[in-house]
Amino acid sequence: MPKQALNRGIRLSFMIVTLLITSVINTVADAQEAPPIFGDVTIKGRVSPDPLIVRGMSGGSTPGNKVAGRTETPTGPCTGYVDEAPDHTLKLTTDFNYLKLQVQSPQDTIIIIKGPGGTWCNDDFDGKNSGIVGEWLKGAYQIWVGSYKQGESFPYTLQITEVK
Repeated sequence: MPKQALNRGIRLSFMIVTLLITSVINTVADAQEAPPIFGDVTIKGRVSPDPLIVRGMSGGSTPGNKVAGRTETPTGPCTGYVDEAPDHTLKLTTDFNYLKLQVQSPQDTIIIIKGPGGTWCNDDFDGKNSGIVGEWLKGAYQIWVGSYKQGESFPYTLQITEVK
C-alpha cells in the first residue's frame, strides 16, 4: 500500500474515532441535562427552574385506593394502580399560596399525593393528564403516578410550577 494511501487511512480512522468520542460526550452531556428519573425534589422559597421537571414510569400493582386510603378526594378519584413506594418526594421549605403539579404522559395517568393536611387524588386534570393545583403547606409530600391497568407502565414527566 502506498504511503499516501496509508496516511489517508490513518487520518480517516482518526476522524471516525474523534466523531465517535464527540458523539459519546454529547450523549453524556444530554443525559446530564435531562430531568432526573424518580427524583426527589426540595423547593426553597421559589420554584427554580419554573417549571421544575422530574421523570418516571407510571403504574404498579397496588390499587390506588389502597395507597390513598379512600376511593375519592375533593380533587378526584383514587383509581388505577401504583407502586407501593412513592415515585417522588417533594419537600417544601415554605408555604405556597399557589402550586401546580401536573403529569404529562402519552397515556392516561392518575396521581396520588399525601402530605401535610391530607391526601389528594386526581385523574384527567387536563385531558388525560392528571394534576393537583392549589395552596400547599410547608412539609414533605409523597407522590405516586399510576396507570389504569395493573402492571402497565408508561413514561411521564411531572411538572411543578408556580405559574397559573
